[in-house]
Amino acid sequence: MKIRIIAGAVMALLALAGLAIISTYVGTADARALEDQEPREVYLVTAPILEGTPVEEFGESVTLHTVPAAIVPEGAVTELGKHSGSVAGVDLQPGEQLLDSRLVDPQALEEPGTVPVPEGLQEVTIQLDAPRVVGGQLAAGDTVGFFVSFEGEEGRESKTAKDLHKVLVTSVQGAPSSAAPVEEGAGTAANETPAVPEGSMLVTFAVNADTAEKIVYASEFGRIWLSLEPEDAEENDNGATRGDFE
Repeated sequence: MKIRIIAGAVMALLALAGLAIISTYVGTADARALEDQEPREVYLVTAPILEGTPVEEFGESVTLHTVPAAIVPEGAVTELGKHSGSVAGVDLQPGEQLLDSRLVDPQALEEPGTVPVPEGLQEVTIQLDAPRVVGGQLAAGDTVGFFVSFEGEEGRESKTAKDLHKVLVTSVQGAPSSAAPVEEGAGTAANETPAVPEGSMLVTFAVNADTAEKIVYASEFGRIWLSLEPEDAEENDNGATRGDFE
């Protein structure tokens, strides 16, 4: 009886030893096979990443994996540090490899015809006739000066004052030229921006709260003319006509 027990124990030990040898061999074979396929380290997406997310905030949503070179597409990201300052250009889904083409400059996501709003500022939009918008030639990225006219009240003379300089334009809608005629029966596509009233333009500015208040006040109670005022323009005002918007 003891001989059987001892024999069984010996056989079990031999079986375990054989399993260990086989596992080691298989693992070594897999490693050799991977080496034969020129392994590369690439980033795989492990959790959803929303469009516009900065690379610096990807965190554990991407992990580095070693895979055969044969399945690595052109443009696969191997070093995240090279893409510092970039953002996800589209929504990224778990399981996909991270590609250079999917990481873009933040400005690439801005709507065409607009410029980014500087940090700490807000946007305000007013409607003006095209002649008051530098003849309709204003574009996003330009800086402008504000001339505002107020009618005189209670014996006061009317006046025009310039109180704002080099205000950043972030968006301009509308144009002095008429759009191509629309065929009868044709509707407006669901994703099209509603038309600006003919002869008018919508101009959006990036300003702080105090300046936004002045612009709104001038738009409500005065008449505004904009001047194209680049960064190197002088800011000389005529003291006789200068005044606040209040």
